[in-house]
Amino acid sequence: MAERTKYEPGTFSWTDLNTTDQDAAKTFYAGLFGWTYFDAPVGEDVYYSMASVGDKMVAAISIQPQQQRDAGAPPAWNSYVTVQSADETLARAAELGATVHAEAFDVMDAGRMGVVQDPQGAWFLVWEPKQHIGAGLVNAPGALSWNELGSPDPDGSAKFYGDLFGWETSPMEGSETPYLVIRTASGNTNGGIRPPAPPGTPPFWLVYFATDDLDATLAKVSEQGGNVLVGSTDIGIAKIAVAQDPQGAVFALYSGRLDD
Repeated sequence: MAERTKYEPGTFSWTDLNTTDQDAAKTFYAGLFGWTYFDAPVGEDVYYSMASVGDKMVAAISIQPQQQRDAGAPPAWNSYVTVQSADETLARAAELGATVHAEAFDVMDAGRMGVVQDPQGAWFLVWEPKQHIGAGLVNAPGALSWNELGSPDPDGSAKFYGDLFGWETSPMEGSETPYLVIRTASGNTNGGIRPPAPPGTPPFWLVYFATDDLDATLAKVSEQGGNVLVGSTDIGIAKIAVAQDPQGAVFALYSGRLDD
């Protein structure tokens, strides 16, 4: 179990879900992970539901913006990376060939953020923290434990993110499929990059949540109307699985050793 009070720039620090049915999603994930919620008002009859494990915030759930629905975008979990300056990072991302879909803007006094699509097509968000540093708990059951990019050009993605965030990547030893392990500038493990699975899947960042009982959690996914896309898979150091909530958002599960 790892509590956090700050994040090194270039580190994944937060995740939130944009969904078509906020109340149903809250019920689903509460049943899965035991989350409790604080509904923070962000507009007239609009709430940003902050999810907690114990007294530590781990994620959030919000209604999908109408613009995304009109564009046909499915509900999705978003990956946030902490940066020193959202404005400077977005400018640099554009120089490196990314598309900035939302220029830097303030989220009240919580922080400053922007939305980016990388050169290979995957979306991510940058987060310049103010009052909200990100998740107060990671690498614990019900909390964020890993972020993984499915990219049609893993080497190209590694170069882009390396130039943007200072990440270094190295092949995972013993992996049957190509897999690059991401480390931050200080050497901390920070996620992975792999080819799309199954082949042809659009590029996206997959969010992993930890569980101490993978089989029981997968059973709850099915019982609550979700879908198990990839069942329990032994990767040596842990077991993983991929699931889809009833509204269509895809997420992954991890059961194994957790870093502090």
